[in-house]
Amino acid sequence: MACLVEEAIERTGVLKEGHFLLSSGRHSGKYMQCAALLQYPQDAGKAGEAIASLFKGEKIDVVVGPALGGVIIAHEVARALNVRCLFAERKDGKMELRRGFAIQPGERVLVVEDVVTTGGSVKEVIELLLPLGAVIAGVGAIVDRTGGKNPFAYPFRALTKIHIESYEPENCPLCQQGLPVHKPGSRTAK
Repeated sequence: MACLVEEAIERTGVLKEGHFLLSSGRHSGKYMQCAALLQYPQDAGKAGEAIASLFKGEKIDVVVGPALGGVIIAHEVARALNVRCLFAERKDGKMELRRGFAIQPGERVLVVEDVVTTGGSVKEVIELLLPLGAVIAGVGAIVDRTGGKNPFAYPFRALTKIHIESYEPENCPLCQQGLPVHKPGSRTAK
């Protein structure tokens, strides 16, 4: 399955090169724009089915994704599992369930994201869900950029692992070269 995802990542131009400001505040010479893959419903559906298969055997009641990157892939995973799909979005800088979305105490939740680097957005979603009585069944993603470190206290499974170097701004070789920095993500950097 990983080779199908890697083929789709290459074919759809997900991997961008340049000088990027990541949502974590770090800099990188490469950026994963999974929206390039998810714009194709057939590819999005296959990725959703593949993530769902990573959690077969787990009882999942609902899939939740952080807006904006996790919305489409969470929907496709929920479709494959035949369960509800919700998304959390930021209001005044804080993740919330809006639009009438609710979690019932005891519901088993799979949190799904497109790319996980530090896990910041997923952690915010988990912090939102736990006080509502959710049971976190795991975290799924298309791309694992963590470098092999699970940033969660829950099972974390991704379709593919990609190592991309990132730097603190003060130690960024791209800044030292004077290259202009671009912020491609949907969230303000910390």
